[in-house]
Amino acid sequence: MAAAEEPAKRRAGSSRASGRRPAGEPRRRPAKGPAWAMRIAAEQLTELIGRAPDSISALKPTNDGWEADVEVLELERVPDTTSVMATYRVTLDKEGDLVSYERTRRYTRGQIDRRG
Repeated sequence: MAAAEEPAKRRAGSSRASGRRPAGEPRRRPAKGPAWAMRIAAEQLTELIGRAPDSISALKPTNDGWEADVEVLELERVPDTTSVMATYRVTLDKEGDLVSYERTRRYTRGQIDRRG
């Protein structure tokens, strides 16, 4: 009977290895670090402008939360190096609520940035 119990023990312990939360274990809240701030900034900007971000090019903590520069495809063209991109600066408070956003730059995808 001990041999029959062994596989069951392995299966029960395997839920931790697979990332599933065992029953009764409290759900851990994700830390409000850089990855969290990037996800929140991208989600909230998408809701406001109706376009999904292409990438996050900058992220920095501030005294009041986070500031991110989000790259967005504004006008798709062929060839794609002529597509129009925009950089939006998104400001979040410490709770992840969007405080402000503004378009700071427009450029073609194939353009090399000559600044700094």
